[in-house]
Amino acid sequence: MRPVLYILSFLALIALGFWAYRENYATQASLREVRGLQSQIADLREALSVQRAEWAYLNRPQRLRELVDLNFDSLGLLPMDPTQFGTAAQVAFPVPEIPAITGPIDTQGTIGAVEDTAAAQAESVAQAPAAPASEEGL
Repeated sequence: MRPVLYILSFLALIALGFWAYRENYATQASLREVRGLQSQIADLREALSVQRAEWAYLNRPQRLRELVDLNFDSLGLLPMDPTQFGTAAQVAFPVPEIPAITGPIDTQGTIGAVEDTAAAQAESVAQAPAAPASEEGL
């Protein structure tokens, strides 16, 4: 019984060693990947700060004024003036369409049995004149 226990313990030790070996190399690969990603993030942040500085340089008010003066003939740009803006009262909002009422609406009815009401509705529908073709799509 003891030799079997020794052999099983030895096999378990080899299996755990193999597992630890693989985990060690997987961890090292993950750490290399994280370092590479952090390096990419740092490069992108640096590029973004350079682009922000370039944007601020290109959008200087003095430079933009010079460009407007140089291209006035083709663009016709003028300084903004408060009179160029309108008020909300000057906006033409669309008028909502109100659907036409095609017949009288009964707002007060009698309470009766469901069968009586259904029969009365069926009768009124049968007796009602046929609607013109243009109103059938409503």
